[in-house]
Amino acid sequence: MKVFKFGGASINSIERIANAADIIQSFTGEKLLVIISAMGKTTNALEKVVEAFFSGNKNEALQLFQEIKEEHLTLLKALNPAAGNILGDLFTEVEWLLHDNPVRGYDYYYDQIVCCGELLSTAIISDYLNSIAIKNTWIDVRDIIRTDDNFRDAVIDWNFTLQKMQDDIVPIFATTNIIITQGFIGATDENESTTLGREGSDYTAAIFANMLDAESQTIWKDVEGVMNADPKLFPHAQFIGELSYKEVIEMAYYGAQVIHPKTIKPLQNKSIPLHVRCFLKPALTGTIISSHPVHNLPPIIVLKNNQVLMQFSSKDFSFVEDELVDMLHQLCVDIKIRPNLSQNGAISLYYCLDDKPEKIEKLALAASELFDVQVEKEVVLLTVRHYNETIVNELTAGKIELLSQRTQGTIQVLMKNKLGD
Repeated sequence: MKVFKFGGASINSIERIANAADIIQSFTGEKLLVIISAMGKTTNALEKVVEAFFSGNKNEALQLFQEIKEEHLTLLKALNPAAGNILGDLFTEVEWLLHDNPVRGYDYYYDQIVCCGELLSTAIISDYLNSIAIKNTWIDVRDIIRTDDNFRDAVIDWNFTLQKMQDDIVPIFATTNIIITQGFIGATDENESTTLGREGSDYTAAIFANMLDAESQTIWKDVEGVMNADPKLFPHAQFIGELSYKEVIEMAYYGAQVIHPKTIKPLQNKSIPLHVRCFLKPALTGTIISSHPVHNLPPIIVLKNNQVLMQFSSKDFSFVEDELVDMLHQLCVDIKIRPNLSQNGAISLYYCLDDKPEKIEKLALAASELFDVQVEKEVVLLTVRHYNETIVNELTAGKIELLSQRTQGTIQVLMKNKLGD
């Protein structure tokens, strides 16, 4: 049995959905569990629904959701004119919530609303595949993957989920070769929807691969495989044909968008290879990620834009002691924000963080009781693994360096443009 994951870009048009169907059909006779993300920019659109609803703009939220409904119904009819109203229950689930007033936290409503994207896309594609004789069974993953109630970054209950896999998923493969389900989402023991963090569909696929002892996992993307840099930012980015689990974990930790940070561990635990292949050129073998060490890799470049540098300075010029550092760390845990880079000085601490305005403001306000706080926005975090001085100089030329850290294998530089650039 193989696990496939198709991201939003691979199904963002009728032509690409047909292309995904051709890929699935080319594996006729094999058992496939197929994870499919929300279509195109649906997740972003649903986030706007959440923002409007939580701000008290109920009518705007309903109107924004109506636009999403119409887009999906139009697509359903274009793909399968004979389709019934299979999306009604999913629409109703969100609309009931939108007619209420928010009484719980933002993250709770985010998960209840945003999870709809994956459910809609998989329902439509499952129906389309059946209509063209690619027989499959559609599963609501919330019935399988149990999590805690840490909304927007939920933790899997592995024992419960494994039992559901054995009880509910394994028997289906006795009667069908293809199961279609969702990534990114799960549910609590009170049937409240949860999400596993942005880009969590890769992680979902790895959970299924691990628990079902899959032969392999394949992520279908719009590039020929893993590149040493984002080809949208670096036109001369190089293709990498083979990587180790360890290298990919490092890349993910530093912010590379190819593989979700939590994806590798479930695969590594059972030595399940991960393939990254191009849905536009399925004949290419792509990148294989496994336990085998790989040497002589090119410099691997990760750029994180929209960063914030926060400086926490002692109010009385005394040394920043461990107790204060621990208190600051706990504030980050409570606010659910993690520094991408940190550096200690005698009387100051520096954190580089993703610019999430509501969390940055909350952290700055809370930390101001302990420190003098300064915030600098519009900075960029550059990470280069397997670096050499030539590539570092090239990437930092013309920039103001705010902080830097380096080990033998990795350098990180926090930088900003010079005035006027």
